[in-house]
Amino acid sequence: MDEDPRRAVPRTDVVLAQPAVAAAARRLGRGVVKRAVVAAQQRVRAGELDPDGVADAALRSLPATAAALRPVLNATGVLLHTNLGRAPLSAAAREALELAAGTCDVELDLATGGRGRRGRGALDGLLEAVPGAAAAHLVNNGAAALALVATALAAGGREIVIARGELVEIGDGFRIPDLLTSTGARLHEVGTTNRVGRADYAEAIGPDTAFVLKVHPSNFVITGFTSSVPVAELAGLGVPVVADIGSGLLAPHPLLPGEPDAATSLADGAALVTASGDKLLGGPQAGLLLGGPGQGAELVARLRRHPLARALRVDKLTLAAFEATVRGPANPTAAALDADPAELMGRASALAAKLAAHGAEAAAVESQAAVGGGGAPGVRLPSAAVALPERYAAALRAGEPAVLGRVERGRCLLDLRALPPEVDDALLAAVLACT
Repeated sequence: MDEDPRRAVPRTDVVLAQPAVAAAARRLGRGVVKRAVVAAQQRVRAGELDPDGVADAALRSLPATAAALRPVLNATGVLLHTNLGRAPLSAAAREALELAAGTCDVELDLATGGRGRRGRGALDGLLEAVPGAAAAHLVNNGAAALALVATALAAGGREIVIARGELVEIGDGFRIPDLLTSTGARLHEVGTTNRVGRADYAEAIGPDTAFVLKVHPSNFVITGFTSSVPVAELAGLGVPVVADIGSGLLAPHPLLPGEPDAATSLADGAALVTASGDKLLGGPQAGLLLGGPGQGAELVARLRRHPLARALRVDKLTLAAFEATVRGPANPTAAALDADPAELMGRASALAAKLAAHGAEAAAVESQAAVGGGGAPGVRLPSAAVALPERYAAALRAGEPAVLGRVERGRCLLDLRALPPEVDDALLAAVLACT
């Protein structure tokens, strides 16, 4: 009679005591490593693994870090891919995160030993980046910024005047009107889906009006018989204008002529500008609140003092990464946006030639990239990609590191616009591993 295979399974404590396994437990946590060992033991019982291979099998199955997240090379051609965490942080921001991960002077004045102004570096840096702003505040995301404005200024049934064509849904069922009404504000819709005029706003304004809200429909475009009212024309209506520009573009960019930016919106008379920090700004997830001179600065001070502001407060990690983003060198999002299409094609050609030399069916092709992340809808950015057979798409997603490409007309396209040149070797190795 064959010996019971369970007798051959090494004991859990014996495996955990092996030096390599014990080191992994110190790095990743005992629970994570123990589960990997137990899974390997089950494979022995099922006859899939030799008893002597339990430790090695467990170690191979462990994640790179204590978190379950895996690194992904973004070869989709979408610069700000929401499912990939939107903007990748700059090296400076990552260094700032590591510093802030320990104890730091986030709310301490080292000169006096007393309490310091929280977020001073991040807020001062934001004001330096948008000279026309007189005051700034940060919350934990763009929706939170808008919720704080609506709660502080329009709760209790006051009205927010907004165009019907700007009552948008921004993804995953999240709708701006639902957010606004959840604060206790009332919406006064004006115009039609495709057209609104200044007179529509003027007729709607009354004693219950808290502010006029201008929302950038950042993930779609309506064309044809349309009209909208710019901030500059709304600013003279006698009530505050709040411009939700969405993407976090701080100043005009030549490739994005239709994308609203914070500096222009404030110069045109917006009292408040709200935006996201992890889109075109290229920073961590955050909600930006910028106030113009006079009334705008007073409103920001009012928002900062509101009880809800505490619930929406950003942590020290966000403050550190944000300051490094607005004060540091160009970040990956800015580099991708400004990438030279000719240089991208040169990289794609070099990669395709190396892959072909190893027997892969690869070619360099022209491509079209997009901003993504709810920014610059309809804008196409000239790019270049490595074209592979479609079967590569699934294999690349399962690789290490994972590579996310774009399947188009029966091909797997690895667009280089969102990938810096320094990852080309890693991309090459990932494709060769699937060849």
